[in-house]
Amino acid sequence: MTAHLDGEIRDGRHHMQVRVYYEDTDFSGIVYHANYLRYMERGRTNHLRLMGAEQQALFDQPETEGAGFAFVVRSMHLDFLKPARMDDVLDVVTWPVAVKGASIMLAQEVRRGEDVLVKAEVRVAFISGGRAQPIPKSIRTLMKADLIS
Repeated sequence: MTAHLDGEIRDGRHHMQVRVYYEDTDFSGIVYHANYLRYMERGRTNHLRLMGAEQQALFDQPETEGAGFAFVVRSMHLDFLKPARMDDVLDVVTWPVAVKGASIMLAQEVRRGEDVLVKAEVRVAFISGGRAQPIPKSIRTLMKADLIS
């Protein structure tokens, strides 16, 4: 049941559906721009979960390579192309573009059918104690396997 909630990975890309609710819209009935950030955060989190790298587990597990670590957004570039409206079913698509020492560059799109509504480039850093740290080999391997797909 959780796999359905978390979306699925197809052709090296994570797909997660989100329905737009009244609370997601502004006075004009379109999705408020900041809510796309929430949708994309859920997409990134679920992508990691399905790849086998749950963020809470990384933070909580003592005595492991990833002990006390977390992913944080370092930078984000967004292009808002078309609006979404109440009751639309959106597909949040996430895929890795580059995996480097302490960061991962991800591409994301929010789509409605064939229409791309929002495009994003997101750089996430791997940190511990407030400082960037090298991404554990196990996670680098998972993400690079996704790049090859």
